Amino acid sequence: MTIASNDAVTVAADDTPRGASLRRYVAVKAGGALISLAMVVVLGFFAFRVLPGDPVRTMTQGRQVTPEQLEGLRRQLGLDDPLLVQFWNYLRDLATGDLGQSYVYKNSSVAELIADRLLPTLLLTGTAAAISVVLGLWLGQRTAWRRGSWFDKVHTGLALTFWSVPTFWLGLLLLLVFGGGLGWFPTTGMTTAGAGYTGVEHVLDVAHHLVLPVITMVAVVYAQYLMVMRASVLEEMHSDYLTTARAKGLRDDLVRTRHAVPNALLPTVTLIFLTVGGLVGGAVTVESVFSWPGLGYLTYQALSEPDLPLLQGTFVVFSAIVILMNFVADLVYRVLDPRLRSA
Repeated sequence: MTIASNDAVTVAADDTPRGASLRRYVAVKAGGALISLAMVVVLGFFAFRVLPGDPVRTMTQGRQVTPEQLEGLRRQLGLDDPLLVQFWNYLRDLATGDLGQSYVYKNSSVAELIADRLLPTLLLTGTAAAISVVLGLWLGQRTAWRRGSWFDKVHTGLALTFWSVPTFWLGLLLLLVFGGGLGWFPTTGMTTAGAGYTGVEHVLDVAHHLVLPVITMVAVVYAQYLMVMRASVLEEMHSDYLTTARAKGLRDDLVRTRHAVPNALLPTVTLIFLTVGGLVGGAVTVESVFSWPGLGYLTYQALSEPDLPLLQGTFVVFSAIVILMNFVADLVYRVLDPRLRSA
């Protein structure tokens, strides 16, 4: 009876339509992403409420204001309401896409400020991510194939050194040497103030400002791809299918690029999407060092005030990007891994 029951369960599982399995998989992952986002919203609201400092006193710093005026401003901003009432109002506005009004940037909504700063952040992190992925995967597969050689030792040691360096320290060092000392690159901003460049000149000006921030992010990030790719290729190097490929007379480079690398890429795919999401959030440090006008620098400015609605808005956006990248990584991994497709 037990054997028959197990066979029946197996047959029933095999008869499950592949489309239904895919929909169930996507639904489960999407549900997990929504739960994570809901927790981020709750955590972001209450975490920023325990920050030291009084937003009202910061906004009125240097002005002659009476206690009655301070109290009136708190009432106007809704800061005198009980915490749960403030939270309910926040959720109600968030449901309609309203992230609130900035305390510091007068007459500017948080959504408008984030939209204005999103493109510079995507430009910076997207460029750094593309270079990091290409450089890390290329070096990773070559160092693994030449394990123990000087090429492997130099590039692995260099990558691990950069990986262990604090991002802000490396950024300040590059800024001091190549910006302030040698004067090769601009030290602040995204464009040259007052230059009025247009067309190709504008693109080249932005690219010139982009060099140091991108180098800083790439130097810290590419080591992750290198080490994971290196480990994956090392696991594949003694596989039977590689021995068969060599026995067929294929050159060593073709064995590596056509057989070893495609199979070793699988563990790296998830890391790529996770790191891309993390890069956006990690841009706070780099953008603050180089005064890059993106979401990271905006978050730094909001922390200095503190501007609670702006902090909540950037926190939700950063977290949503990371959660979205995790969700996409799960979907791509299922496409690439046949074991998950059959699950």
